[in-house]
Amino acid sequence: MISEIPEKLYFKIGEVADITGIKPYVLRYWEKEFPSIRPQKTKTNQRVYQKRDVEAVLLIKSLLYDNKFTIAGAREKLKELKLNPEEKEKLLATAETVRTGDLFGDLNEKKSMKDKAEWRESLTLWRTGLGRAIELLKNSAN
Repeated sequence: MISEIPEKLYFKIGEVADITGIKPYVLRYWEKEFPSIRPQKTKTNQRVYQKRDVEAVLLIKSLLYDNKFTIAGAREKLKELKLNPEEKEKLLATAETVRTGDLFGDLNEKKSMKDKAEWRESLTLWRTGLGRAIELLKNSAN
């Protein structure tokens, strides 16, 4: 999974799947469920996503997988975020730092470390990031 969105005008569905870590069949389903994902289609009927679509997919992924929203709940949250762009940016930033793949990559990398202090520091950073995400969710619920 790529962590940053490349600077391109259009992305094919396979590229979006690689960037976001979401399988193409899930992306096609989400297109039906979330109005914020609207890829265009070429003459050959291939989907082409713009950068805003990829950002929307990442935000939806964060809401569904990281924050455990239902699809209906995520749809409502997206409506709220349209009204509050600052909260949307915070949620995207938190989603970027709290990626499951990044966590497992860090832990696998640290298996060879023998210094317990480094382990403790790494886990403390993760706990802090998760705590920020939880606070953002609590504040948005109020």
